[in-house]
This record gives sequence, C-alpha cells and structure tokens, in this order.
Amino acid sequence: MAFVGSKDEVKAMCKILISGYYGFGNAGDEALLSSILQALLELEPQAEITVISGNPVETMSTHKVKAIGRFDMWKIYQAVYSCDMLISGGGSLLQDVTSARSLYYYLSIIALVNTLGKRVMIYAQGIGPLRKSLARTTVGHVLNQVSQITVRDHASKEELLSLGIHDVPITVTADAVLGMHPVDTTVGRKMLESYGVTADRPIVGVSVRSWKDCIDYQETLAEALDQIQTTKDAQIVFIPMQHREDTMEAETIANLMKTKSTVLADAYSTTELLALSGSVDVMIGVRLHALVFSALMETPCLGISYDPKILNFLHMIGEVPVGDLHTLEVEPIVARTVEALERGNFTETVLENIHELRRNALENARIAIGMLHDK
Repeated sequence: MAFVGSKDEVKAMCKILISGYYGFGNAGDEALLSSILQALLELEPQAEITVISGNPVETMSTHKVKAIGRFDMWKIYQAVYSCDMLISGGGSLLQDVTSARSLYYYLSIIALVNTLGKRVMIYAQGIGPLRKSLARTTVGHVLNQVSQITVRDHASKEELLSLGIHDVPITVTADAVLGMHPVDTTVGRKMLESYGVTADRPIVGVSVRSWKDCIDYQETLAEALDQIQTTKDAQIVFIPMQHREDTMEAETIANLMKTKSTVLADAYSTTELLALSGSVDVMIGVRLHALVFSALMETPCLGISYDPKILNFLHMIGEVPVGDLHTLEVEPIVARTVEALERGNFTETVLENIHELRRNALENARIAIGMLHDK
C-alpha cells in the first residue's frame, strides 16, 4: 500500500494499531506499551494509535490512547481495515512454551492484516522458544509476509532465519523499554520509606516469579538472601512485576527466610517500578523486565535464568546469570551480590553496552515511522 500526497497528508492519515499482551497487569508488558507509545509519539505526535487490550478501559486510562477488546473481533476487524500499519510487539509473543493458544491468537491478527495488504511490523520481539513443528511452520509462513521485523537480540534473528524467513528485513535492535527516559527516583525512595526501608543501609531489590513446578529454588534463594543481609547489613525488598502472582511468590520466599525482609504488596505503574529500580543498590531478578528496568536506571542487576530471554539480555549487556532457576546455588548469589554492593555500579564496559542498547531501542520507532512515510 503506497501513500501519496504531502507529509502533512501522510500525518493526517497515520493510524497505527498495536497488538500485544496488554491490559493484564504485567508490569513488563505495560512498560513495553509505554515505551512504544512514547517513542512513536515523539517522532509522530499526530499519530492516531489504537491498542488491542485485555482491559480496554484500563489501557485507555493508563496510556491515554484508544483501546479495543482483545476478543472483540468486529472492532478488531474495523481497526485493521482502517489502520495504516499494525505493530505486533514487543515482548515474547511468538513462543509456544507458556501457551500455544496465545501464539496462534497473535498470528491470526498478523495474518488478517497481511490479507488486507496493510503494513505489519514485528516490533522488538524476542522470538521463541518454538518447540512444535506446526508452530514453527506457521510462524515462518505468517512472518514471511510482513513488512519489517525488529528483534531484541541476536538469538531471535537466528531463530527467524532457521524458520526460513529470508525475504523480510530483520534488524537486531534492543528491548523497547530501554528506549524510555529514566525517571526521578524520589517517588521510589518515598515508597520504600513508607515500608520502613531507608537509604542509610544497603538495599537489595528482588524480583521473583512462579515458573511451572519449579519450587526448589525458593529455599536456596531464601538462604542466599539471609547471608546477604547478615554479611552486608542489607535490607531485602521484594518488588512485584506482576501484582498478586509475584507478591505471593515473594511472600513464600520471605517466610522461608530467617531474617526480616520486606514484600511490597501494591500494584505499581511503570514509572513507579522504574523509580523503585533506581532506588535500590542491587537488583536480583528472575523477571526479565526487572533486569531491563535496572539497566535503564543503571542499577547493578543479577539475573536468575529460567528462559533463554534472560540469557540473551544478560549477554547483550555483557553479564552472565548468577544461576539457573532449576539448579540455583547459594554461594554465587551471595558472592556476586556482595561484589556488586561494594563496587556500587555496573562496570564501564557494561554501562557502554547499555548505552548502545538504549540507542538501538529507539531505532524500533524510527523504522516504524519510516515505514509510514515510505512511498
């Protein structure tokens, strides 16, 4: 589909539809949406953006954009028909580990837009794991018909190439959240103070999540956190990336600890989570976006791997995981946390890598807007 007319006319007809895992209270995905909207609207302030959401009312209130229901197929069809481009992303939408149904849902939206001849951009996604042959075949078939693909790591590009996607431009950028502006940490410090956590002692943030039947790690992590608190007189603070689910997991681990810890029990906005990430001295994270938030705020972070996306992100910033969720050990967690607390910051090499990734993250929006203006 080609645009004609002046640049002002292009702006007037700039309608973007965004599909992703939005409206479900997951802090990482809501941050992704915030980052995508922020980057697009800075480049194209007049763009008319509609988001497909699991909670349209919440999405409209939080992000100040139009939103339609995730299963309101008539409104989705209308939005697809009238849009100039679909953005599918970011996050790990195209994988069959957590749910095959969600994979085919996102592919169906992309396929519908492909059928109507509209532009489709796969935006800063992490691709895979894709374990079943039908899933791999279907993803390859659908994505071979899109306009542009950007991925957040090199492993995702290799996975796409293995699916036979060779005719669509594939660009390795970075997780879209890294393109957001860092925030003032004042609100984060005040939230911590309301829980009795003060800046006069080291603060170690911890972001956990439940993962399938993996529970053995809980006692290991509890023991490691006890040792960190004893060794460095540190305050241990559990920060939930997904309200309720992460809070319950955090409370389980806190109850296994012999020393006192703090579990933040509220639901937090992206800005608040960024402020909290910038208010701790070290972040130990199972959740990917706890690590991404920390990197954005330049807070040293230690990743516990449970999925290739953790390994891929840590590799890109020049770090290695402190352990694997299935084989976690106490000593590496303690040693590397103590080292990070004493160092007080990322190494210069890691900081340079993060700054490069931040620049790459902004390339996602430039590519998207360039597609709209491409004649």
